[in-house]
Amino acid sequence: MNESIDIVTRVRQSAAKRILFLPHAARQMAQPERMISTTEVRAVIANGEIIEDYLDDARGHSCLMLAFVAERPLHVVCAPKDDYLVIITAYLPNDQEWEENYRKRKKQ
Repeated sequence: MNESIDIVTRVRQSAAKRILFLPHAARQMAQPERMISTTEVRAVIANGEIIEDYLDDARGHSCLMLAFVAERPLHVVCAPKDDYLVIITAYLPNDQEWEENYRKRKKQ
């Protein structure tokens, strides 16, 4: 895929073709205190914003997206490929690690 296309466009174009949930993502989403649905992940992809861009990730160019779905913040780490979007993980960000708006990591 063309690297000159911005990452959010690449994410949405890849997701329109197919979404692949890695086993780690499925495990994280299924934790009782999270219960994140695939519909919620799709909402993050469709409406969310990129808050971190991982250009040099070992899994290939990936990013962290944030959206508020049903009034709760959701983070999704994904990697666009030519024919599909890989969902690496999805989780509910916590106040101990993230600033109030869940867009910026707290300084350690």
